[in-house]
Amino acid sequence: MTANRQPRPAPDDRELRLWRVGRALTLTFVAAVLVASGIFYGLVYLLDFQEIDTTAKLNAKTLFDLVKLSFGVVAGAGALVALVVAYRRQRVDEAGAHREATRLHTERFSQAVDKLGSDSPAVRLGGVHALAGLADDAPDDSLRQTCIDVLCAYLRLRYSPDPGEGPAHLEEHHHYLALREVRHTILRLIGDHYRRPKGTHRSWQGCDLDLTGVTIDCDMDFRHATFSGGRVSFHGATFSGGEVSFHGATFSGGRVSFHGATFSGGRVSFHGATFSGGEVSFHGATFSGGEVSFYGATFSGGAVNFGDATFSGGDVSFYDATFSGGVVSFGGVEFSGSVVFFEDATFSGSAVSFYDATFSGGAVSFEIVEFSDGVVYFGDATFSGGAVNFGDATFSGCDVDFIGATFSGGDVNFDGTSSPVPQGLLTAVGTPPSAGVTLPSAWLLPAP
Repeated sequence: MTANRQPRPAPDDRELRLWRVGRALTLTFVAAVLVASGIFYGLVYLLDFQEIDTTAKLNAKTLFDLVKLSFGVVAGAGALVALVVAYRRQRVDEAGAHREATRLHTERFSQAVDKLGSDSPAVRLGGVHALAGLADDAPDDSLRQTCIDVLCAYLRLRYSPDPGEGPAHLEEHHHYLALREVRHTILRLIGDHYRRPKGTHRSWQGCDLDLTGVTIDCDMDFRHATFSGGRVSFHGATFSGGEVSFHGATFSGGRVSFHGATFSGGRVSFHGATFSGGEVSFHGATFSGGEVSFYGATFSGGAVNFGDATFSGGDVSFYDATFSGGVVSFGGVEFSGSVVFFEDATFSGSAVSFYDATFSGGAVSFEIVEFSDGVVYFGDATFSGGAVNFGDATFSGCDVDFIGATFSGGDVNFDGTSSPVPQGLLTAVGTPPSAGVTLPSAWLLPAP
């Protein structure tokens, strides 16, 4: 890390928004005349004056009133000039204060980044806390985002793997552990700041978060955080240990990407999370170990994409999840070794696609799932191994399509399903059904 990266300048320079004095005074006088004229003619209309007596003579009282009026006009003009000058002075002072705050922020920023690039892990740790403090005290959102970007960039840097605990590498091992503590501290600080309500001190909600390719092997807490707008990216990230909790988090609008992420260990929880609007992508993600839970999560509107994901190990649970509206895609997914639960989930009003999915191993349960008022595609899916259970599932008021599906192995159970036979299913499984496929007896009766 070097100190050559400077904070991005604020997008709105307060000094550039000041008008020239002549233009400001002219517009102010014009506005004052228009307002005064409007009030005068309004009063004339309300008092119902018909005409002005042109025969009246100018007496001393009238003359004195005119003199007072003249002085009043001059005083009013002076007050307008003073007001414009005071306004400009206030704006200049604000711009100066902002410029001074930005200068001090830049100096502290450079010092913090220098620390982050130190050879000493302890100094780096000080730089991490300094940058987090700078983000908290930044005079504008642009400077805050720059501090967050630098912390995320540090996490994306390559680092040497653990050389082991052998006597020959003991010093290198201790150095690795110290640098890992620096990374873990950044991850904990990010979670802490994103949990704070937007608009409060030390809150980073609404800022972009780019953890592309980062390895997350420690606890990270996003419980009840709100991700609204902005861009949150775990693209290509690896979750290999610890517990990462999005319990009760809200993802609304914007784009959240776990595209190509790898879940290989530890536990990642989206328990009770809400995904409303926007786009959430797990496209191409790999679930190969550990536990990932979407228990009780709500997906309403927007697009949820698990397309081409691979479930080859570990446990993945969508138990009691609700998918309402929007588009949910599991197209091209490969279920080859994981235990995946959709039990008690509800798909209502959604377009749900398992098109071209492959069920070749592990266990996938759709038991007691309710599909209603939408479209469910299993077209061209392949059932060649493992166990897939649709027992007691309900297909009500929706189009269910198994056209082109292939059943060539494994155990597929539709027993207890209380709904009309899905389109293309009997053609796909054959009559009598292929070995390992269990259908309700009512589906096998000849049509009346």
